[in-house]
Amino acid sequence: MRIVVLDGYAVNPGDNPWDALARLGDLTVYDRTSAEHILGRAAGADVLLVNKVPLTAVTLAYLPDLRFISVLATGYNVVDVAAARGRGIPVSNVPEYGTDSVAQHVFALLLELCHHLSAHHAAVQAGAWVAAPDFCFWQAPLIELAGRTMGIIGFGRIGRRVGEIAHAFGMRVIAAGGAGRTPPGYEPFAWTDMATVFSAADVISLHCPLTETNARFVNRQLLSRMQPSAFFINTARGQLVDEHALAEALNAGQLAGAGVDVVATEPMAPDNPLLHARNCLITPHMAWGSLAARRRLMATTVANVEAFLQGRPIHVVN
Repeated sequence: MRIVVLDGYAVNPGDNPWDALARLGDLTVYDRTSAEHILGRAAGADVLLVNKVPLTAVTLAYLPDLRFISVLATGYNVVDVAAARGRGIPVSNVPEYGTDSVAQHVFALLLELCHHLSAHHAAVQAGAWVAAPDFCFWQAPLIELAGRTMGIIGFGRIGRRVGEIAHAFGMRVIAAGGAGRTPPGYEPFAWTDMATVFSAADVISLHCPLTETNARFVNRQLLSRMQPSAFFINTARGQLVDEHALAEALNAGQLAGAGVDVVATEPMAPDNPLLHARNCLITPHMAWGSLAARRRLMATTVANVEAFLQGRPIHVVN
């Protein structure tokens, strides 16, 4: 059984070994694979593991030996799952591994927007506190979350955990699109529609998957509904957002700030409009990357491959 990992570096940059996977077959791991090398490296593989390397219908047609694909992530839009299904190739993902890490990162971004910790630390290091006439100072308004409203788009595992943490901060939580689903066990909480989330929330956090129908759904119209004091957080997928519209809204003061861990093209393009937008925090798609989360991802991936080899694939998305 030949197993090939096409882009394994992000999962294991040296601290998360592939040993358990290697015990299941003849394993080859590539740190990164560019488009022109996909077919050469994937040829002859029975099992392919990918994180962000795209496996299109055309690519799959040139891989007659391929029997199974396991995505090293929860989102699986990098694989043409319909084409794989047509070939009888099951595609599995890792449905839960980064819930706590991603939810924690949401609040790392949010608290930085509320308190500007890095700017104040830099000011102290530059001597501003030493020279201050008072025992304290702050360079921007400090924002308390208690009593404010957290609006969540996508109330799956991560969205629910973000809601729990927001509730612990004393926030009211509203979520879009969940009417008829089981509500969380805390109050105040309310299901509502998308437009209301954007107009009523003090913080909006995206946690929905990217699909064929929701690309760039966060557009000028929705952003124009936001309060000038509100924050926008995206740790889901960059393609969910019209980045030009978000940059324009930030620069025009239509919202107070944004924190994004994902952008439409990754690595980030030098002309991305968010790069120089007003009060926009950007982190490099790292919310998922704690060692604890990556170990869970590795363990589930091994379980996916093992289950396939035993004839009962799990976490199949097609």
